[in-house]
Amino acid sequence: MRLNSYDEWSSLKEVIVGSATNYAARVRDLSFDMFISDNLTGARGYYPSIRTSRDDASTESPERVSFRQRLADELVEDVEGMAAALTSLGIKVLRPLEPEAVDRGVTTPAWSAPVTPPLNVRDNTLILGDEIIETPPMLRARYFETKFLAPVFQEYFLQGARWTTMPRPMLTDHSFDPGNVVNAAPNIEVPLAPRPSPYDVGLEMLIDGANALRFGRDLIVNVSNANHALAVDWLERHLEGRFRVHRMDRLTQSHIDSVIVALRPGLLLLRSEGVRDYLPEALRSWDVIVAPTPALEDYPRYENGDPIPPSPYIDLNLLSIDEETVMVNDACKTLIRTLEDHKLTVVPVRHRHRRLFGGGFHCFTLDTVRAGGAEDYLG
Repeated sequence: MRLNSYDEWSSLKEVIVGSATNYAARVRDLSFDMFISDNLTGARGYYPSIRTSRDDASTESPERVSFRQRLADELVEDVEGMAAALTSLGIKVLRPLEPEAVDRGVTTPAWSAPVTPPLNVRDNTLILGDEIIETPPMLRARYFETKFLAPVFQEYFLQGARWTTMPRPMLTDHSFDPGNVVNAAPNIEVPLAPRPSPYDVGLEMLIDGANALRFGRDLIVNVSNANHALAVDWLERHLEGRFRVHRMDRLTQSHIDSVIVALRPGLLLLRSEGVRDYLPEALRSWDVIVAPTPALEDYPRYENGDPIPPSPYIDLNLLSIDEETVMVNDACKTLIRTLEDHKLTVVPVRHRHRRLFGGGFHCFTLDTVRAGGAEDYLG
């Protein structure tokens, strides 16, 4: 089919599902520390703050936090189970290339980093109608992640899709906004002694596709720092006359798909009632389901103090199959009951280690063909 994806809820026809193969380690460097946080819970990403973390971090030698093989194997099992569940629903599932078992790394003139597999494929690409937009990555280890999707993108291009790449950042220490007082979410920390580089260009546009939600011809985007603001400037100019871009200031540090979920026209799932105040005026009149508060005991415990990046609300990161059907983590019994009480059909699928590896069903997928079009939902 031709690329056609304008919203988050109309009947899903084709989708890219990420891959966890050879996901052996997480990489901690300045770009990761600046990225991980959770504004609405008041937690700093369940990691030590930048000020209390290691003092010897450098852009040249990022710290590797290895995963135990059993947990990595179980992640692969769960992702493959999700892909099989989508196929069983009659949805065409596309997959990225897989990285080699031997990590050759990513090297640019300014820094080096290991490679992160293309698991959370939602993050570095934004699909708007008939256009693929590769967004400027915020994490160095994911700089070339969209290249694993190139064969899929190429096929859609040959079928008539537009294919655009936003300007690629240099991603030096001085590329990141440490948190200006006007736009920054209050939990963004100032990095310790950012190192100068001969490749510094100042603040750059950085944003993930998961900062945005699509509502037909409208796009709402979370803007929490100057990097996001520059990227949204670009989007507004690029999309002028085709889409309307609405900014939400400081809702959370970056991704919003575990904070706001558009279930269908007129119905939202929100992390808390307070989220409504951040929404564009036209969305504040929509009906709302407030998600039940997750309990920490609902999540697996890990040995050796494994760091847990995402918030406990990660399971709001669900995937809509159509306006009546959603794919939800089978461990979330209270969330499932809440959605069923609102007459939604739930497809439960296993995903055990979401708080260790990060990402949910929305993160793991990139919907490329849905039945909806460029409707005007916000007036």
